[in-house]
Amino acid sequence: MKLIDLHVHSDKSDGTLAPAALVSLAASAGLSAFALTDHDNMDGIPEAMEAAGRYGIELIPGIEFSTEYLGVDIHIVGLDLDERDSDFLHQIQFYREERLRRNQKMIRRMAEDGIDISFEKMTEAFGESVWTRAHFARYLTDHGYTPDMKSAFQTHIGEGCPYYIPREKVSPVTVTQLIHTHHGIPVLAHPFQYHFTDEELRTLLSLLTEAGLIGIEVYYSSYSREQQEYLLSLARDFHLAPGGGSDFHGTNKPDISIGTGTGDLRIPYSVLEGLRNRQTERKE
Repeated sequence: MKLIDLHVHSDKSDGTLAPAALVSLAASAGLSAFALTDHDNMDGIPEAMEAAGRYGIELIPGIEFSTEYLGVDIHIVGLDLDERDSDFLHQIQFYREERLRRNQKMIRRMAEDGIDISFEKMTEAFGESVWTRAHFARYLTDHGYTPDMKSAFQTHIGEGCPYYIPREKVSPVTVTQLIHTHHGIPVLAHPFQYHFTDEELRTLLSLLTEAGLIGIEVYYSSYSREQQEYLLSLARDFHLAPGGGSDFHGTNKPDISIGTGTGDLRIPYSVLEGLRNRQTERKE
C-alpha cells in the first residue's frame, strides 16, 4: 500500500529539518508522497521539489494558515498549490508581515523584562524562516529560561502568559476562499485541537463548506479510532473528503514521526486521491 503524509513542517517555519532533509526522511520512511505545509509560506517548496525528483517521491506543495473563529486559533491547510503563483504569494505576504510584527513585539517585551533576546539573536539562532511561538519556546529553553518547550508555552508565551501577544488574524472563511480561488485544496486541520462542541464544529464546517472547503483532517497523530469515526461521520454529513497527516516538526515535536505520527498512523494514497476527486466535483 502506498502511504502518504499530508501535514509536514520544515525549518522554513517551525520544523527543524531542511526541506531536502525532509524528503530524504520521507523516502526512508517508505512514503510515496508528502505535503510540505509550512506556516504562512511556501519558501521550502522549490528545494523540496528538487529533492523529491532525486528520490522518486511525490511532493505536494502546501501551506498552513492560522485564523481565528470564536476566539479560537483555527488552522487551515492548503494542498496542491502553485508555489510560482505570484498573486497567491503576494496575498500571503500579509500573514508573514503580521507574524513579523507580533514577533517584534514579543522580543521587545521579553527584553524589557531582562531576558537576553533580540531580533539579531533570534535570526542567528533560526535564520530567516517564518518564526512561530515554537521558535521562542526553543530559544527560551536553549538559553535556560524554561526547562523545556512545553513549559515555555505554559509559563511564558501561551495564552494568558506575560509574553503572549495575539496576531491580527482573519476568518477561516477568508483563508478557505483564498486557497479555493487559487485552485488549491483547503482542509480543516486537527479539528479536536479547538475543543468545540459538536454544534460549534458543525456550524464552522457549514460556513467553511460554503466557502469552498474540500476536506477535514480525519487522520492525525494523536487521534483515537473513535475520534476518527466521529470525524468520518462529519465528513459524510458535509460531503467533505477525509484528509490526514502527522503534523511532523522534527525535534520540536519529538514524539511524532513523519508518516506514522506517534506510531499508528497509516494514511493510504487513496486519501489524497479522494481530496483531489472532491475538488474536481466542486468545480463541475
